[in-house]
Amino acid sequence: MFYNLYLDALNIRKKDPACKSIFEVFLLYPGFHALVLHRFAHFLSKINLFFLARLISQIARSITGIEIHPKAVIGKRLFIDHGMGIVIGETTIIGDNCTMYHSVTLGGTGKDKNKRHPTIGNNVLIGAGSIILGPIYIGDNSKIGAGSVILKNVKSNSTVVCNDVVKK
Repeated sequence: MFYNLYLDALNIRKKDPACKSIFEVFLLYPGFHALVLHRFAHFLSKINLFFLARLISQIARSITGIEIHPKAVIGKRLFIDHGMGIVIGETTIIGDNCTMYHSVTLGGTGKDKNKRHPTIGNNVLIGAGSIILGPIYIGDNSKIGAGSVILKNVKSNSTVVCNDVVKK
């Protein structure tokens, strides 16, 4: 778990041109703090300490403005930049090397049972204010433009702006 957190911090240092050191990431980046607390809450939920896991996730939300359900699965090296207002639902799965900007929602539609939230592939960039709803899949290496509303699957290597898929 600690090695993955170190990889998260290194990734943030690499991707953010405003970041001067990994020490700065550890102390000053709320997206990193949210990930640290999520990884601990996720561990607690896996060993059926669900109340404690939810408590930690709510503390993280109050501190960072980023709400991540303890049962959400997050891969390695997620970069949450300016994360205020991010919501990541219970059955969300996020792959490795993803980047997410502020006010992103990975949520449900209220119509589905069991798997209710999106699955995000590897190397996906999700722009500010994007809303991705339902048990859909966002393919590897895709880019979701700021303010997009996504309700259907997105193929790998795609760029989506608003509700339109543009192939590369």
